[in-house]
Amino acid sequence: MKLPALLLLAPLLFGQRSAQWAAEVDAIYPDIEALYLDLHQHPELAFQEVQTAAKLAARLKTLGFEVTTGVGRTGIVGVLKNGPGPVVMLRTELDALPVEEKTGLPYASKTKGVMHACGHDIHMSAWAGTARLMAEHRERWHGTLVMVGQPAEEGGGGASAMLKDGLFTRFPRPAFALSLHDDDTLAAGIIGYHPGNFRAMSDGVTITVYGRGGHAAMPYNTVDPVVLAARIVMALQTIVSRENNPVDPVVLTIGSIHGGTQANIIPDEVKLQLSVRTYTPEVRKRTLDAIRRIAKGEAESAGAPRPPLIDAGDVAGAPVYNDPVLTLRLAGALKQNLGEQNVVEMPPKMTSEDFAQYGLAGVPSALLHIGAVDPAKLTRARETGIPVPAPHSPEWAPEREPTLKAAIRAGTTELLELLQ
Repeated sequence: MKLPALLLLAPLLFGQRSAQWAAEVDAIYPDIEALYLDLHQHPELAFQEVQTAAKLAARLKTLGFEVTTGVGRTGIVGVLKNGPGPVVMLRTELDALPVEEKTGLPYASKTKGVMHACGHDIHMSAWAGTARLMAEHRERWHGTLVMVGQPAEEGGGGASAMLKDGLFTRFPRPAFALSLHDDDTLAAGIIGYHPGNFRAMSDGVTITVYGRGGHAAMPYNTVDPVVLAARIVMALQTIVSRENNPVDPVVLTIGSIHGGTQANIIPDEVKLQLSVRTYTPEVRKRTLDAIRRIAKGEAESAGAPRPPLIDAGDVAGAPVYNDPVLTLRLAGALKQNLGEQNVVEMPPKMTSEDFAQYGLAGVPSALLHIGAVDPAKLTRARETGIPVPAPHSPEWAPEREPTLKAAIRAGTTELLELLQ
């Protein structure tokens, strides 16, 4: 057959393979859904993911992977060698969040105060489904597949712990690192990609302000740290609105404020916990310097007995950088397999992800997103201006079937593209 004829047949052949993969995903879906429901009901916090890791490790062993547990404390690594070719890593997160679930779902979390509120249960289940299809169809690819179950993504530390424990030295070093994250801005099953900087760096800042406690009926004999903390909260808002160039994004959120024991006692101190998101070292430094200056200035103006204690940390998590060549290559393959309309370029986000650590270690990386929301709910949200629940919300509940099926197809498509 001449080359032009082959080129004409290529879309048809690819379409047939795409339909075949879709049918194979449908066939394994009941098993993957059962895993998802189990993981959702039994979440575990960062570096406590013992049972979660064991469940995934057992599945990989059954599929023929060489599995190592306890990497980076509770992480797992599965290696499947399938002849000569590149080494590709697919990573999922294992941990949940300290959030009390409020979805009302019949399969809600059974662990009090802990929930998969960021969709890591979706990620793990799709990861397991992708591993199964790749293991069962080794005739379609060649190279080495490294499946990584990473602990402690929330709050950071998990990726660094695995790297320090020899992820890229004890095991085959990947030519590419991939991951997928669910998203509240895209309809279920839609894949989003963004070349370049995609997710922001994150700093956790703790401010402890000190006062002079006393009786609530005699505030004039005290220095009230509750009022001081409130003044600091309000003053910090001017950093973004008045000190930062709006084309250099910054998010500053006070997510926690604690002080006092009861209404009729003015306490001695109040603690505030902040989350700061930036993209560049220059903006990060300027923002953290402004936080220190404002907190100290407000404390001095209030007559506080001592300056506030400000713990801003020394090193921020790096922004996630999606290697442009790799990302566009994957997007092209996904458009062919899932359809042009189901793969879209999306803007960068101010959320953070320690997946960035793998790119910093010198491995070309790509973190893609997958929509997880009922399209009708997204339409209503745009019409009313009331957003749908998002990751880290106690009401976050992905549309599991379309999201899981598309995530498995996306994972296998990406791996087959790179393991040709």
